Order: sequence, then structure tokens, then C-alpha cells
Amino acid sequence: MSEKELAQHIIRLVGGKENIASVQHCATRLRIVVHDKDKINVKEVENLDKVKGSFFNAGQYQIILGTGLVNRVYDEAMTQLNLAAESPVPEDTTSKPVYGNKFQRAIRMFSDVFVPIIPVLVATGLFMGLRGLLTQEAVLGVFGMTPDDIPNQLLLFTQILTDTAFAFLPALVCWSTFKNFGGSPVIGIVLGLMLVSNSLPSAYDVGSGAAEPLVFFGFIKVAGYQGSVLPAFATGVLTAKFEKWLRKRVPDAIDLIVTPFVTLVVGIVLALFVLGPILHTVENVVLYAVEGLLTLPFGIGGLLYGSFGQLLGIFGIHHILNFLEISMLANDGWNYLNPIGTCGNVAQAGAVLAVAIKALSAKTKQVAYPSCLSALLGITEPAVFGVNLRFVKPFIMAMIGGGCGGFLASLLGLRATGMSITGIPGTLLYLNEQLPFYILVNVVAFAVAFVLTYFFGFHSKMENQA
Repeated sequence: MSEKELAQHIIRLVGGKENIASVQHCATRLRIVVHDKDKINVKEVENLDKVKGSFFNAGQYQIILGTGLVNRVYDEAMTQLNLAAESPVPEDTTSKPVYGNKFQRAIRMFSDVFVPIIPVLVATGLFMGLRGLLTQEAVLGVFGMTPDDIPNQLLLFTQILTDTAFAFLPALVCWSTFKNFGGSPVIGIVLGLMLVSNSLPSAYDVGSGAAEPLVFFGFIKVAGYQGSVLPAFATGVLTAKFEKWLRKRVPDAIDLIVTPFVTLVVGIVLALFVLGPILHTVENVVLYAVEGLLTLPFGIGGLLYGSFGQLLGIFGIHHILNFLEISMLANDGWNYLNPIGTCGNVAQAGAVLAVAIKALSAKTKQVAYPSCLSALLGITEPAVFGVNLRFVKPFIMAMIGGGCGGFLASLLGLRATGMSITGIPGTLLYLNEQLPFYILVNVVAFAVAFVLTYFFGFHSKMENQA
């Protein structure tokens, strides 16, 4: 089945064009907001070729397609629905259904902003890992070289690859925020670039003591926001809404001149003198609190997050972690959440493999075996929603396995150079002395979840009860 045909079938089975309020996608799932969810034929959707499962969460019907495919199906769906992928949020939202509580909608808002910029940050993380590998003395020694033999031009080239995305992170965040909240994305880009202007002392230089912040009005300290997320996000939300409000009131004859000018002035004043100083402090407090939790003594932090972090995806609030991971990487170049979260994903693979081996139903085996491979590649939705959560106990055993792996990862002090890839592809984030330990903790997580599920978490009679 081609992507065009798959998109056609999905649109038909969710109730047709008239039942679709909006369509978005993340790295693996097509996310559809519908007017009437009772019109969705879930069984037929899940029986479609290339569909790995589906579920309804936080007001969205989410269809699991996998990386790459989801982008192509989304493009086809948008074409067939006659919608522009880059179009701003419609002004009139009175006819759109509202699902979930305020907290769920806020998390979904975070997701809509951060998901589009994640691929760039994934690539940056891989560049960091490869640079770390190629500059290791042990690797260079194989070719009879030392770190001093690496040309400065090559090092400069690698720094361009690894530093650019995080240095201009506010521009990416403001662009995505403006796009999602109906503002002009180009204004968002410029506003974000103003936050990291060369005219401001760099946040990195101020943090290291190499430069002093500028002082306005005798008490407001201002510096660049390189690597900062929350100030750019809040500035983008408020300024995009202000731009939409302004466009309704400025005469068309002078809109081209007045609206961008006033929007940028108001936005940068808000960012530098109000939102920035406050939210940057809040961002640092949250970051230090999370890092403090993960570094609790005796591996307690890894045990807790490895066990219960898997519940975040079920409740649709796992995208809040994107903000934390981006902040960690921008702050010191390391991601402390990834190795522990990876153990949770791999544990799901271990549990679903045990189900696949013990199951008598051909249908269960048909879903479970490929779900194991998907989970090992970092895509856990088929395993979680298609198998483990359906039988409950395998999911609990996976939580235990993830906790054991996370406990060990915390004790070993594992940390990644990037984000958003786990399992087997995640090895690219540990191409240094950590790689053997990364493999070890994941083998432990997989094995514990597999053994517990095989002997205690699943039996064939459960297939008739699910």
C-alpha cells in the first residue's frame, strides 16, 4: 500500500474530512483531532498495512506509523485535506473540539512547539558523539595519531556542526512557537536571533565569569540567552498572540510597516526586561532540581525514573521531557535523562518478546514480535499500547526491568551527547568510554523484563481475558 492510499484509508476510517478538526504528527505518530471520536473505526485502522497500532490520548487519535513513514503519510493527508502544513492556527477555534484537561492541553502545546525542532537536535547529538569518537586517543592511536595531529580547521568544522543549533536555540524555539500560535514565523526567527545577538554578552561568557552582564535601569541584568528554552518559548507565545491582536486593528494600508515593527519592539522589550530574567531563573531551578533527582545517591534517582518514567507516555505528558533534555544539552552538553529512559524502552522490548514466545494466538505473535524490534529501535508505542499494556502485567514487569537498568545507569553516571534516539540507534550517543556500560545497562533492563514476564507476567489464558 502506498503512502497516498494509506492516507486515503486513514481519512475515511476516522470519519472522513468533515470529522477531522486538525492533523499533526510527531516522530512516530499521526495525531488527529476529530469532532466525533465515535465515528473512528479503530479496528479497521489498526488492520491497515504499515499501521503498528493506535490509541486515543489527550484529545488526539494517535496512529503509530514509525519514523519516516509518518512524515510521508502526513504530507499526503494534508494534500488530500487541502490544508497547508505551514499554515497558522485558525483564528476561529469555536468550532474545534476541546479534549483533555488544561494540564493535558498545556503539555500538548509544548509538544507541538518542540517536536518540529527535535530532528535538528538529534543530528547535533550524533555529530557530538562522532566528534567524541574521532578525537579519542585510543581511536587515533589505531592510525598512529594523537589529538595534536588533528588539524585546527577540522576541529573548527566539527564545532560548526555541534555548536550551531544550541547557540541559536532561541531562534528555533521562537520560530516554532510563532508557527503554532498563528504569528509570522519569520518574525519569530528574528526575535529569537535578537535574544542571542552579538551585541549582548554571551550567556556562556557570563556564566564562566569571562564577561559581565549589561545593566539596564540600574538593576536589570541582561545577557544573551544562548541555549535557553523557556524565555524564548514564553516570549514566542505572548508575542505571536500580540501580533495577531495587532493585525486586527492596524489598517491594511500600513500593516506591512507597523505590525512587524511594533511586534518586534514589544517582543524584545518583554524578553530582555521582563520574561527573560524571571524565566531564565525558573528554568535553572527546574533543571537543577531534575538533575538533583537523577543524581540521588545509591542510584535512587535512576531507579525511580527508570521505573515510573514509562508512565509519562501513557498519560501523554512525556513531551515535557523534551524541554528538560534540550536545556540539559544546551547547559553543559550532556543529557542525563536519555540513558535511564532508554532502559525503560528496552525493558518494554524484553517484556513484549516474552509475550511473543509464550502466546498461543497467532495474532498476538504477529503484533508482539515486530513490536520487540520497534522498541529496540526506540519506538515503544506498538509494544506498550499493542501488547504490554493490554495484558497489564507485562507492562509492570517492564517497569521493574527499566528500574533495574536505570538504577545501574545512575550508579555508572551515564550521560548522552544528544536526545530522542534510544535503544540500538542510541549507541551513537555513547561513542566514547561509556559505550560498554550503555550496552550493559540495556542488557540488564531487557533481561530482567523478559525473565519476569516469561515466568510471572504472562500466560496464554490472559489472551482470552484481554
